[in-house]
Amino acid sequence: MEFDVIIIGAGPGGIFAAYEFANSGKKVAVFEAGNALSKRKCPIDGKKVKTCAGCKVCSIMCGFGGAGAFSDGKYNITNDFGGSLYEHIGKETALELMEYVDKINVKHGGHKTKLYSTAATKFHKICYQNKLRLLNAKVRHLGTDINYEVLTNIYDELKDKIHFSFNNPVKSVLKTENGFEVIADKKYSCKYCIVSAGRSGSKWMETICRELEIPTTSNRVDIGVRVELRAEIFEHLTDELYESKIVYKTEKFEDNVRTFCMNPHGIVVNENTNGIITVNGHSFEGDDKKTGNTNFALLVSKHFSEPFKDSNGYGESIARLSNMLGGGVIVQRFGDLVRGRRSTQKRIEEGAVVPTLNATPGDLSLVLPKRILDGIIEMIYALDNIAKGTANDDTLLYGVEVKFYNMEVETDENLETKYKGLYIIGDGSGVTHSLSHASASGVYVARHILKK
Repeated sequence: MEFDVIIIGAGPGGIFAAYEFANSGKKVAVFEAGNALSKRKCPIDGKKVKTCAGCKVCSIMCGFGGAGAFSDGKYNITNDFGGSLYEHIGKETALELMEYVDKINVKHGGHKTKLYSTAATKFHKICYQNKLRLLNAKVRHLGTDINYEVLTNIYDELKDKIHFSFNNPVKSVLKTENGFEVIADKKYSCKYCIVSAGRSGSKWMETICRELEIPTTSNRVDIGVRVELRAEIFEHLTDELYESKIVYKTEKFEDNVRTFCMNPHGIVVNENTNGIITVNGHSFEGDDKKTGNTNFALLVSKHFSEPFKDSNGYGESIARLSNMLGGGVIVQRFGDLVRGRRSTQKRIEEGAVVPTLNATPGDLSLVLPKRILDGIIEMIYALDNIAKGTANDDTLLYGVEVKFYNMEVETDENLETKYKGLYIIGDGSGVTHSLSHASASGVYVARHILKK
């Protein structure tokens, strides 16, 4: 079967690339290893199934919408974090495309949500006074529920214009005389190929780059915990900013620790990445699904130099250790951690914070490297200065949270590889690390191809 363009992956990058092609008259196909959105369902129901069932393809990570489909749907419009897309296409263009993506989301159901901003907030000064730094951003919070609605509406608009092939993982990509051959359930050919494999496709991406001899560079891995506490503690921040990206430089090692993926009145959830169970957080826009807790990640970025090249392998080994000790995710009270003792089910049940995830009480000091754990503890005490109660004994820490990043693939200013017509976009490129940046990269590459 022949196509003008084949897109590999139906995450944010692939979706927004397809959106640009929808009315172009081009014959475009999207191949996705996971399910269509309506068929994506995690078996964990909190009753009969309480822990990860080890599905062959994780419905939380794969399928239409990518890993962001069941996230809390935060689109951060900024160049301060979320990736380095601006280094390829320019800061102004990157922001313009993120604004464009926001308009598309609003048009497809996001109009019921609010756009937050850190501009002119008093919390910049408060953070600086306490050795913290608040990063600048505008944030559109869709919530897991509205995010699902937006994706459904976009798919309904695209399904008759774009050929979607679900549960059809691509095995390899080959260069041909007239373009590319994509091998999935059978062979497909195209003139242009856009790879948008996402975080869950990082290992596959490495294999493809090795087969095609496309240069890559070692990227980072983010390791840390997910903090869960009473929502009242952070409500003065979340009511105004919703998502506050705060960075702290540790006194002992001068490592940067940052907050990530803040979910006011949200829930803590499991994630399955290549068979490894890690932790994440979701939140909803509808009041009926909100909880009394807020959760966010505290992450330490580890960048590796030569000769070590397997940053993801390092993160995986730590996550596997957590799975070995806890059968999945471990949870520990902050008070128990600083006292050097493991948490027990009794102490957690007697605490003021009711956990939203069924995790195994344990000791994170047996899992996380000391340098990383010391930085997280320092950060919690620093946050306690601007959100009193963060360092309470009953604050819950879930471990581990690991953000795997693809090796950064060598591309030019148009995200095109050394093979003309082969583009790498989204989080699978190692260039973007967020919904908004990944989406913007898809729009940019699609427009670039259409200009050709």
